[in-house]
This record gives sequence, structure tokens and C-alpha cells, in this order.
Amino acid sequence: MPRECACVTDFALSERPAFFGAVLPTSAALAASERTGLGIATVTARRGRAGELAETVRAAFGVSLPSGPKAVRSGGLTFVGTGPGTWLAFQDGGGWRFARDLAERLGPLASVCDQSSGYGVLRVAGPKTRATLAKGVPVDLHPAAFRPGDAAVTLASHVGIVLWQVDEEPTYDIAVFRSLAGSFADWLAASAAEFTAVPGH
Repeated sequence: MPRECACVTDFALSERPAFFGAVLPTSAALAASERTGLGIATVTARRGRAGELAETVRAAFGVSLPSGPKAVRSGGLTFVGTGPGTWLAFQDGGGWRFARDLAERLGPLASVCDQSSGYGVLRVAGPKTRATLAKGVPVDLHPAAFRPGDAAVTLASHVGIVLWQVDEEPTYDIAVFRSLAGSFADWLAASAAEFTAVPGH
């Protein structure tokens, strides 16, 4: 006798941000929020084409590719230097189409790979941000050593991150692999607890 099975024919998939369900610190001392809807791509210059790539990016987007661990922004577009001839590129509201469009613009000068669903990006700001990050990030974030536009590929405790400073407040953007977003959020909340806890609780 044939086995009966229940088949699901009507379903819908919904996009969830990398930090969906995470408890992020929010206070006057330190506030973290996820940047959603970003288009994210890795850009790697092809051998011998770095100079042409830089010229093309400057002409197309009005931005000079950083040659080291720096972040540059023009409009809604940001390039973060992550290694020799390699950048992470972010476009506000770009989604997965950003990498496709970028690859078309850069042609044979660079390899472009979509990372829009591979990373989560948190924006963290407030007067206790440096003190919180110092508990697990082995980078000197003192304002004399790390300024707006500076970037680092580093660790937060055991989690690999790409971090760059946005402004003097200080505000930082932190890119984390999606699979490690929960671990990073837990570490951030624990590290910020002394600054964000409600007195008497």
C-alpha cells in the first residue's frame, strides 16, 4: 500500500539579517545597530592591473582606492582595504545586484565576488565604545593611533572581524562573517555590560 505524505506546496522565504534575534547593547554609553540592505563584495585586482583598477574606480565612483588598511567613502559607496590589492566594498541599499553591477563596471581589471549574504555589519557608537572593544580587539584604538578612515582586519576575542572608524564620536562599522554573528553579538553584549547595565539590576 503506497505511503501517504504531506507535501508543502505553499511557502515563502523571508530574508533575515545576520544579527536577527541577537540582543545588542543600546544605551547612551554604547549603542549597536545592524546595517541592513547593504550590497557587499570582495574586489581583488588582477595581476598587473592594480593601477588601471584604481583609475577606473576613481573615474567611475569618484573615490581613490586605499592602498592600505583604510576606508574611503563616496556617497553610499565604501571601499575598505583588507590586504594587498584587495578590498571589501559596501553599497548602501545595494543588495546582491551591487556585486553584479560592480563586476560589469570593473570588467577584466578585478575579480568581484558577492558577499551580501556572507557578512553582517554592525554600527557601534558611543563614549564607551573604545573601552568595550579594547576587551577583545588587539588594536590600539586610542584617537592618537586610530582615526576616522582607519581600518583593521583583526579579531574580537576569537571572532574574525573587519573594523573601520567612521567618525570622531567614535563610531565604528564592524563586518563579521554571518556564521559568527551570534558569537560576536554575545561577546559585544558581555563586554559592554558594565556600561549598559541598569543600576540596581
